[in-house]
Amino acid sequence: MKTTSEVFLYKNEIEWEPAGEGVRRQIMGYDKQIMLVKVEFQKGAIGSAHSHPHTQSTYVVSGVFEFTINGVTKTVSEGDGLYIAPDVVHGTKCIEPGILIDAFSPMREDFIAKK
Repeated sequence: MKTTSEVFLYKNEIEWEPAGEGVRRQIMGYDKQIMLVKVEFQKGAIGSAHSHPHTQSTYVVSGVFEFTINGVTKTVSEGDGLYIAPDVVHGTKCIEPGILIDAFSPMREDFIAKK
């Protein structure tokens, strides 16, 4: 498994990977300590409730999302951000199509295991 991305990553050169029905992602850079991922959602797409041992911070580039984090549900939109502690159950529903930028620490090895 590769543990460091290229230095320069161009959106037109990175393949979109399926990440669920109506959801796809581009991995925008990583090493063992951090990973940046762009995630595109279609209206109504669901990011199923899950947890992982990684710290996650998410920035809403566009769209409207209903997030549930640790049992609390709130709506976020363009310019908003979220912090998700390790092992906390979280999920989202896309209300209006949009893009999220997720940062993980450490990197999500499961996202690149097949590469």
